[in-house]
Amino acid sequence: MNNSKVIWHITMSLDGFIAGPDDSMDWVFGGWSGDGTDPADVEVDRSSLAVEVLGSIGAILGGRRWWHVAERLYDGVDGIYGGEWDGPVFVLTHRPPEDPGDGRVTFLSTPLAAALATAGAAAGGKDVVVFGADLARQCLQAGLLDEIVVHLVPVLLGDGVRLFTAPDGEPVALRRTTVAESGQITDLRFTVPR
Repeated sequence: MNNSKVIWHITMSLDGFIAGPDDSMDWVFGGWSGDGTDPADVEVDRSSLAVEVLGSIGAILGGRRWWHVAERLYDGVDGIYGGEWDGPVFVLTHRPPEDPGDGRVTFLSTPLAAALATAGAAAGGKDVVVFGADLARQCLQAGLLDEIVVHLVPVLLGDGVRLFTAPDGEPVALRRTTVAESGQITDLRFTVPR
């Protein structure tokens, strides 16, 4: 993948959820905007770290579950980064859809390393961002994840999609490289030592 990095870029609740019950994300929009809940109406004031990551991305690789939720609830490709994303999007799945839609998404049924290599080639030397908790876990466990960038929202959800679950896995030590704040959001950046 040349010099590009594989980054897991997420927003998380204080109690460790990256999506609420029924995959709700209204808590994220409220956290970033201060008062909005509808993603179509929210003016996002991104932190400098979020702007930096967004500027470094050359391609996105998501899992099938992430894609299903994005299509069902958040305008699919049009909803990525509040509609600011206009680059290649790949979805890794064992079950590609019969109708791939409008062609803005490429569905891959390859091993994980090959999917990352495909996304990396499309990224043109820029970074690949991974979307989806299970896909990110697979990348981490395979030693293919370089960084984790977390935007921590001060809200307790109590239920939803956990950031990381690996019941039989070993602890993963990370190295913090950035701590910053933007309004009520705390930005954290970690490298994954190899």
